[in-house]
Amino acid sequence: MLYLWVKAFHIIAMVCWFAGLFYLPRLFVYHAMSEDSTSKERFCVMERKLYRGIMTPSMIATVGLGIWLLSLNPSLLSQGWMHAKLTLALVLIGYHHMCGAMRKRFAAGEQQRSHVFYRWFNEAPVLALLAIVILVVVRPF
Repeated sequence: MLYLWVKAFHIIAMVCWFAGLFYLPRLFVYHAMSEDSTSKERFCVMERKLYRGIMTPSMIATVGLGIWLLSLNPSLLSQGWMHAKLTLALVLIGYHHMCGAMRKRFAAGEQQRSHVFYRWFNEAPVLALLAIVILVVVRPF
C-alpha cells in the first residue's frame, strides 16, 4: 500500500513540474516579445515565482519520490525501459536548469534570443513527456 501512495505523489509532483516546464518557456516567448519595461518587470516576477515556487520544489519532490519508489522496488533498475526513463529524467533536470539560467539572463536584461527560439525550446518537454509515458506504460524493453 505504501508503494501506491508514494507512486501517486510521484505522479502528482511530476504533473506539477511539467506544468512549469511547459509554462516557463511560454513566458519566455512573451517576455522576448515585450517592449515596455513594465511588461518586462512583470514577466521577471512571474518567471521567478514559477521557477522557485513551483518548478524547483516539484522537481525535487519528483526526484525524491522516484528514488523512494526505486528503493521500495529495486528490481525496476534491471529493466531497460527504466534506464531509458531515468536518462530522460536526467535530461529534463538539465532542461530545468537551462530554464533557470535563461530566467536569470532575462532578469539581468541579457536575453539575446528571439521569441521564435523560445517557441521551439518549449517543445522539448513535450517530446520527453511522450517518451516517458510510453516507456512506463508500454515498457517496450
